[in-house]
Amino acid sequence: MPAGLCWPAAAALALLFLALLLALCRHLWALRWSLSRDRASALPLPKGSMGWPFFGETLHWLLQGSRFHSSRRERYGNVFKTHLLGRPVVRVTGAENVRKILLGEHTLVSAQWPQSTQILLGSHTLLGSTGDLHRQRRKGIKARDMLHEFMERAIQEKLQRAISEEHSDALDFIINSAKEHGKEFTMQELKESAIELIFAAFFTTASASTSLILLLLKHPSAIEKIRQELVSHELYPQHQNCPMAPCPGTGRDSEQQLLTTASDAHEDQRQLPDLTEETELGGGCSPNLPALLEPMHPPSSPQPRGCRCPLDISLEQLSRLRYLDCVVKEVLRVLPPVSGGYRTALQTFELDGYQIPKGWSVMYSIRDTHETAAIYQSPPGGFDPDRFNVTHLEAAGRFHYIPFGGGARSCIGKELAQAILKLLAIELVTTARWELATPTFPAMQTVPIVHPVDGLQLYFHPLRPSHGGEA
Repeated sequence: MPAGLCWPAAAALALLFLALLLALCRHLWALRWSLSRDRASALPLPKGSMGWPFFGETLHWLLQGSRFHSSRRERYGNVFKTHLLGRPVVRVTGAENVRKILLGEHTLVSAQWPQSTQILLGSHTLLGSTGDLHRQRRKGIKARDMLHEFMERAIQEKLQRAISEEHSDALDFIINSAKEHGKEFTMQELKESAIELIFAAFFTTASASTSLILLLLKHPSAIEKIRQELVSHELYPQHQNCPMAPCPGTGRDSEQQLLTTASDAHEDQRQLPDLTEETELGGGCSPNLPALLEPMHPPSSPQPRGCRCPLDISLEQLSRLRYLDCVVKEVLRVLPPVSGGYRTALQTFELDGYQIPKGWSVMYSIRDTHETAAIYQSPPGGFDPDRFNVTHLEAAGRFHYIPFGGGARSCIGKELAQAILKLLAIELVTTARWELATPTFPAMQTVPIVHPVDGLQLYFHPLRPSHGGEA
């Protein structure tokens, strides 16, 4: 220690030196990415921060969650740069910006998802495949291996059966769809396609179903309007003369199927409500949920006089329920199951006055685009199904509302998902009322899909046929 320099002064000097060193490192890190811009383009890089060397802003992102993106959007605008998980990223919000990304598939950008997603689903899925399929294998992922082992046994059983043109389930459809085009899927491709279907179809629909139940609970006026619409279309059961037993010909099969699915989903993924001793939805009349999938069977006994119990709901009837359609759209606008998507820039291109360099990751936000859309008559932050009951929204462009994505990679099951949500809403509002089993509403997590942090725990009470109303 130099003569005359005490310990406190030495410690302060060391801390000052360390602070200057960290500031220099951060400045050099920012300079390194500034110099990576495409010099063939005169446009600047988007505003934003690249964080700390090597770590970028990953720690802030993990700690702040969705607030990370919203705070930086407020500071830098709808297009900003950051550094997450070891890669430079441009975060994109806004209908026109997202439109350019989604319609630029295969020309400006290509699909890119986090490595964890690629490892779990595999390389042959629609989600992660690009123009050139990369058949890179990763071993030792227990969850994926267990799924593949189970799926391979199921596929082998299918292949050993006699060839049939009938599609008894989704796996039959996957197998036969390739044959229709003169191709044969390998076992690996069949397994990965089936597992992708499980993740893409089941978990996103479970997420949307949970959001539907949650938002209807928060907004009981929407439940009442749905009931009124069902009454006007003669789809709401008239309880005055109905017995306590289910309507003839409907039974409890569809309701029990709904409860079993919800219970299994919550046990495995905590996406759907906890079911308690009060969750049975039976008692009185209810529409027949499987009617879209199976033919209606004639009732085994006549209906009591005055008991109007709709035995099935056709797609044509479902399409006439305008307010219910608005409710489902609003649920998917407020809480889209998937918050956004990932792409890689295939070439340097312009976006909102900035250059997006070739090779950089592009993360477009569905949730932020919904929240910031200026085309709605009511504030985007509220829950208002009637915002979709106008005609000018379609004329303003479809990329203000993108719960199913858009372009070449838009969700192929969006019509089925919306039909499932509508049927679920009808089943619930005609058979039950529900309330929280916890003191407060749960916080929502947006990664990997939207879901309540500790599950959505509810009490379900059957509607009493003798009163035609609450239990």
